[in-house]
Amino acid sequence: MNAFRVLGTLLQATSYAELTGDLQKKTREPKSFAVDFTNTHIVTLRRTDARFRGITGAFDYFIPDAMPLIWCLNRQGANLRDRVYGPTFMRECILSSPPPWTHYFLGGSDECVSRLKEFFGRRNPAIQIIGARNGYFKKEQEGEIVAEINRLSPDFIWLGLGTPKQQEWINQYKGDIRRGILLAVGFAFDVNAGMKPDAPAWMQRAGLTWLFRMCSEPRRLVTRYFKYNSLFLFYLFWDGLRGRAFGPNERLR
Repeated sequence: MNAFRVLGTLLQATSYAELTGDLQKKTREPKSFAVDFTNTHIVTLRRTDARFRGITGAFDYFIPDAMPLIWCLNRQGANLRDRVYGPTFMRECILSSPPPWTHYFLGGSDECVSRLKEFFGRRNPAIQIIGARNGYFKKEQEGEIVAEINRLSPDFIWLGLGTPKQQEWINQYKGDIRRGILLAVGFAFDVNAGMKPDAPAWMQRAGLTWLFRMCSEPRRLVTRYFKYNSLFLFYLFWDGLRGRAFGPNERLR
């Protein structure tokens, strides 16, 4: 698996099947492993915010979740046909990981978690979801959640807490979680639970998922997308002038 830098973030050039197989192998290791599904918002935050860059230093993989990042990687020779989109990866990975693999959900509302379990149960009743918590826990409950995860020892720990909460949570507790793959998938919980609509396929292919989401939730997302999409383009141009927008590719394995 090769990796390429965009605005300082090392992004893995991979596919749904390759990443699923790679993470299934990593579940055998006696340590936790953190994966972020990275869009232009996160890349830009890591470029501009030293605190967020430090928090996300706990992650082992940054997976390009947005088509503009795929275009940047392909400019460097990645030759990718598609992004690895968090909601789609969550579906494909879980359905491709029946027993002996196990799963744990942390995030969303009680209704969202319940619908997620029903969604995967309908598609494959053998899927083992051995634990689930909503994302509205109090700070003093976090130790209890970590203890539960260690007791249940799931292979895949799916987090739908949103950015930056899910990155902060993983940064704080990755060292306390003995094993398993921690996946920051955010919006994937709502999409797969049927709580929120996803962009149609043609908008996703055109790199317009952000526009669909912004129109669906304008109060929450208009400011974020205008700010960080504009900053992403600015830093891509500015760093490009100095030859720093991209970086040398790396071979991860």
